[in-house]
Amino acid sequence: MAEQTERAYQKQPTVFQNKKRVLAVSSKKKDQRLVRNIGLGFKTPREAVEGAYIDKKCPFTGNVHIRGRILSGIVTKMKMQRTIVIRRDYLHYITKYNRFEKRHKNISAHISPCFRDVTLGDIVTVGECRPLSKTVRFNVCKVSKAPGSEKKKAFQKF
Repeated sequence: MAEQTERAYQKQPTVFQNKKRVLAVSSKKKDQRLVRNIGLGFKTPREAVEGAYIDKKCPFTGNVHIRGRILSGIVTKMKMQRTIVIRRDYLHYITKYNRFEKRHKNISAHISPCFRDVTLGDIVTVGECRPLSKTVRFNVCKVSKAPGSEKKKAFQKF
């Protein structure tokens, strides 16, 4: 069953849970779960298929569709629940001085519970979706580890 951590009962709205049971046939069957392929070359994470979390803003199991821009950035803050802040660096050209200056933008993005081991400095790919809150308009589609994050001969997280 789903992880019930909220005060309201958490369920996927498209999955009917109260199927009639036949007395003669008793087979242990796995709970039904809606999982979708978001397309655009992104693979559905294994945790989204096999997990038990409920997230209505997840692009793989919820009611959100990825459309529009696909961006990538570096994770800078992870202090919100299911939301991260990513930083996008770029260069802006100044014609008067014939040079570039560094600039950056911070983007808030929703991160699904299927991406478990995300840490600061990881590179994430986000896709544009409908507004999820006041500041969140993007959803994490893929996480790639930061270069050099694999420590040699050290204990790993369990």
